[in-house]
Amino acid sequence: MFVSLQFKLELRKEDREKLIKLMRKQSSAIRVAYNMLKELEEEKAKNPLTQMYQRLRQLFPDLPTIYIASAIYKAKQYPTDKPVVFGGRRLFEKLCKNHLSGKAREKLKKQWRELRQGTLISIGSKADKGNRLARFEDLNGQLYLRITTGNREFIYAKVLRKPSNSKDKWITFMAMLLESWQTQNYFAYTVELKLRDGEVYGSVSFEIPTPEVRYTKEKGVIAIDTNASPIHLAVAEVSKTGELVSYQTISLHNLLGLSQNSRDHQEWILAHQIVNLAIEKGKAIAVENLKKLKKGKRGDGKAKLRKILHNWNAKKFLQKLKRVAMLKGVEVIEVHPAYTSIIGMLKYAPQLNIDKDIASAYVIGRKALGFKEDTSENYEKLLKDKAYLEFALKRYEEREKELAELLEKETNQYKRNALESEAKTVENARKLLTNLIQSLQSEPSSCEGAEGRNPERGRGNKASSVAWQVLKVALLFPILGRIPPRDLSPLKPVLVEGVWDRVRSRLAPLEVGGASWS
Repeated sequence: MFVSLQFKLELRKEDREKLIKLMRKQSSAIRVAYNMLKELEEEKAKNPLTQMYQRLRQLFPDLPTIYIASAIYKAKQYPTDKPVVFGGRRLFEKLCKNHLSGKAREKLKKQWRELRQGTLISIGSKADKGNRLARFEDLNGQLYLRITTGNREFIYAKVLRKPSNSKDKWITFMAMLLESWQTQNYFAYTVELKLRDGEVYGSVSFEIPTPEVRYTKEKGVIAIDTNASPIHLAVAEVSKTGELVSYQTISLHNLLGLSQNSRDHQEWILAHQIVNLAIEKGKAIAVENLKKLKKGKRGDGKAKLRKILHNWNAKKFLQKLKRVAMLKGVEVIEVHPAYTSIIGMLKYAPQLNIDKDIASAYVIGRKALGFKEDTSENYEKLLKDKAYLEFALKRYEEREKELAELLEKETNQYKRNALESEAKTVENARKLLTNLIQSLQSEPSSCEGAEGRNPERGRGNKASSVAWQVLKVALLFPILGRIPPRDLSPLKPVLVEGVWDRVRSRLAPLEVGGASWS
């Protein structure tokens, strides 16, 4: 598929003057080439392009030869069977009428001159690292266009362009550029610059390859979980049978202090690293389908987390990852993010002695492979144990009293907002446990995983979702004393052996100030 993308350039004043001078020369060469093309066609000359090239070399000796070849290419785009007005027929006719004067006429004349004299085009070549005379390069994490103005003379213009949405082909172009820089396997792209209202705009034309998908979930997946606190990626390799093969965490703290362009560049590099890992393992990539990210709001008492979320957009990184994977023939499977973190925390973190983020990535991988996450037998028994649930309820009631006392004393509004948010969460947890205890006289629903017994009917999905949410409320704060917890290993005896009585007796009675919620 052949596409053309627009961008804008930012230049220093002296470089802008050099570029405008170069534009005038090639624009003149394009007009001369067009007139020569018409003459040679009328004469039915043999090898007209060769004759044109030789004559233009004589007329424009200080214009680099590829600019001359590009001028001929541009001239051939105009029709030779009817008159062509360079600069635009409509503007030319307005200027000829002489009904304008002063600033209005000067403005119109400036527009016409820009259209007539403000063009520069360079045809791309794979052998010339994409384009010899107008080449995109990375300078300290910023994208620049290196423009040749003469014999070994260059100017560097900063490229101002951001993807408008997740389907913007600019994401693909950047992925292809970075791949070509890393592998030195270049692709051709043609650059055309235009002068408009005193600003320099450009377009780049190139062909997007459509490689065959060679790495699928047939051998398993490399699952990715994005995390903001601390900011990092959790990467889990999952076999086709659903086992955790290997895992790692990749810190992203180095991205927070960078400019937007530098951060984008580093994200492209990271995306290539992950895709290369998938290729090395012969596996697909599994990610969450992040349609909308919550970034918080001012005054919510979570300024540090909010700053991270405003400086790093996981959704944009995943867009880069998917685009690189597409170009390299790696399948990307998107899964619904609901309850992946909760299932990871409650089920796999204590069971496999891994942290909650790796466990969440593992759940993402298993969901991508089609596995359902059943609640364990001991967890189901816990949800029916009235004595334990009453113990958990008591923990929340005591925490509510403690928060009420803290709110009464706190005068800082930001800290009050954080406490009020926690108090709302505690209140919701208390209500959930109260309702569960009251419903124990009726037979509770069986839970068969995050996808449910019958996802098409929706009943199983709803029942399992409620079960995982209740388990989170019943286990994390009452047993571990923190939300989110740092250490999930105390859940292992509950999960494997079902010994919550021992845990309950060790923790009760609750002492005021003895537990924390953060």
